[in-house]
Amino acid sequence: MRLGLNLGYLSSWNDPQGHLAIAQEAERLGFSCVWVAEAYGSDAPSMLAWLAGQTERIELGSAVFQIPARTPAMAAMTAATIDKLSGGRFRLGLGVSGPQVSEGWHGVRFAKPLARTREYIDIVNLALTRKVVQYDGEHYTLPLPDGPGKPLKLTLHPVRDHVPVYIAAVGPKNLELAGEVADGWLAIFFAPEYAHESTASIAAGRAKVGKTLDGFEIAAGVPVVFGDDPQMCAELVRQYAALYVGGMGSREQNFYNALATRMGYGDAAREVQDLYLAKRHRDAAAAVPFEFIDRTSLLGPVERVAERLQAYKEAGVTEISTIIFGDADYGTQTLRQLATAWEKAGLGA
Repeated sequence: MRLGLNLGYLSSWNDPQGHLAIAQEAERLGFSCVWVAEAYGSDAPSMLAWLAGQTERIELGSAVFQIPARTPAMAAMTAATIDKLSGGRFRLGLGVSGPQVSEGWHGVRFAKPLARTREYIDIVNLALTRKVVQYDGEHYTLPLPDGPGKPLKLTLHPVRDHVPVYIAAVGPKNLELAGEVADGWLAIFFAPEYAHESTASIAAGRAKVGKTLDGFEIAAGVPVVFGDDPQMCAELVRQYAALYVGGMGSREQNFYNALATRMGYGDAAREVQDLYLAKRHRDAAAAVPFEFIDRTSLLGPVERVAERLQAYKEAGVTEISTIIFGDADYGTQTLRQLATAWEKAGLGA
């Protein structure tokens, strides 16, 4: 198991220089990868290209490139470019986003997300291996059959023969698809106590193509807050958890709310959603159970975090993708404390 860093996206409480300082500190500490997100603000490729030019060893991942935001060919072009700029350090994380963003921001129908993801990855892999791209699917047809388009292949040579592909997945069917067509899974709200359900779905997908879980990457996005009192540490995570469980999607379709329900927090998940959709955001955050936050985060003193890291390793996680709340100074301090916990857990090289 390795240490990674998830910077998220730019917002009103952070800035590019702060993100760079935290990423460079992660590289200095030997972290394996820095991941960058996008929603409907800063885009991931721009940030990753900027980081690529100011780091040397740490790998760079998209968590995620939104599938409705780009054609598969554009995703392949971007992946090849960042891989070239970084000297072969890029990981391509993909996700369908949610219906509100897909249809409200990008104007792309959300229907049949699994089938679209499968076809999308097929085309991306064709392009990145520099094969002539011809595809006849339900959602993508290349070239279009009734016009002047012709089959093309990528003119840029990626550094590597294969750029690793990760899928951000929550539901069982999407997890199974990740096991079948991807190299790794970008996990959110990963609790070691409930890992078996998720890894079983991934294993089922791997079995379809004659593979086991060996070599499959599980990069878990895990909030990390150090302090003497885990309950107080959890306060920094509450707004984040409430946003996803309560407000990321509609009442009828919220993948994170469904995940919390499958984990046994159905009553609390409904309450958090009711409060969040009523715009009572503080009350929604207060309603998130401490146990849910504690099981999906690393909270408390260094010694407690070190013990919890072992549970993540035993659950099959290959990379802890650290999520930090705070400015650059707080972030670099958190990374250093996490590196200390890593050593205490006996996970250092």
